[in-house]
Amino acid sequence: MKRIYSIDFTRGFVMMIMALDHVRDMMHVNAGLQSPTDLATTTPMLFFTRWITHLCAPTFVFLAGTSVYLAFKNKGISQSRNFLIKRGLWLILLEFTVVNFGLFFSPGFNAIFFEVIAAIGAGFFILSLLLKLSAKTIGIIGLAVICLHDLVFLIPMGQQSMLISIFSPFFSMAAIPLFPNHVLVIAYPPIPWLGIMLAGFATGKLFELPEDARKKIFLRIGCGALLFFIVARFINIYGDPAPWSVQKTPVLTFLSFINITKYPPSLLFCSVMLGLMFLILAFAEQAKNKVADIAYTYGKVPLFYFIVHFYLIHTLLIILLFIQGFHWADLDFASGGFGRPKGSVSGLPLWGVYLTWIGVVAVLYRPCIWFGKYKAEHSYWWLKYI
Repeated sequence: MKRIYSIDFTRGFVMMIMALDHVRDMMHVNAGLQSPTDLATTTPMLFFTRWITHLCAPTFVFLAGTSVYLAFKNKGISQSRNFLIKRGLWLILLEFTVVNFGLFFSPGFNAIFFEVIAAIGAGFFILSLLLKLSAKTIGIIGLAVICLHDLVFLIPMGQQSMLISIFSPFFSMAAIPLFPNHVLVIAYPPIPWLGIMLAGFATGKLFELPEDARKKIFLRIGCGALLFFIVARFINIYGDPAPWSVQKTPVLTFLSFINITKYPPSLLFCSVMLGLMFLILAFAEQAKNKVADIAYTYGKVPLFYFIVHFYLIHTLLIILLFIQGFHWADLDFASGGFGRPKGSVSGLPLWGVYLTWIGVVAVLYRPCIWFGKYKAEHSYWWLKYI
């Protein structure tokens, strides 16, 4: 597949932002004690540090769908389906093993998280079954899922309904006991994220247009999505399970207005985040310069960056804990706290989080250049899966 600069730049840009969220989640002094989007306890800076990183997951999933369209548009359905099934299963396995260990450093795998990589894998599997449909039909299905999946929670099914226990993990977060002291956590329910991937697949056709034409379309889609978000959010009836409300200060009221739901991604979450993504795509081609090329470098090797950055950040956390006076016996990995000792103050202030984030992104630059070059110069089969 011929690389498209705007896709790689946009993906790389949000990957740089993603590292900020994971540094904050692992290393901020109040991580685990204070939700950055809880208006009762947060600060505007902490809120926006979390809020801006909402852009990452929907962009990854959407552009994964777009990349599938561009990679397989001229290939047979059988070949495309076989590859998507294998890659989908591989991504789910990778999530449950390499990614989960990098996230928690827990050899016992007490909590196995189904997150964005597994959601993309599940999306690939389902998309492989829809390849006989036209891109337009797949896009309509995707938009229908994005717009209507919130209605599932309005269906009265009763607390003890079998339907809830069967279907709930496909639509909302869930914790499924596996065996004693082990649980599967569905953090990214597959159906809502599937809608985003299918919409991304259909959008692949727009990348066949001349650059100027698709820029205009992306601008219209982006501005239209943001306008829809503002109007629908103001009406405050449908589109997000957490309505906004007037707060004690104008700043907090604004934060309440934009405090949309990611788990699972609501209609208004998708509107504002994908709207911003389309604006980035629209201007990405004109952003070609040395600074933009840094993001482009990361965007060419997304899975490599994703995996390595977790291990780097977590290693830095362990070093920080030792510097702060803790010993290996103090570290707690089994409870999902990344190793941070329970009941003790550890971590960095927010300014330290930002400095660490800049350092992490900088350190990953050379390895990503190396791997991108290696991947371009070699045709080993396994490189298609990384």
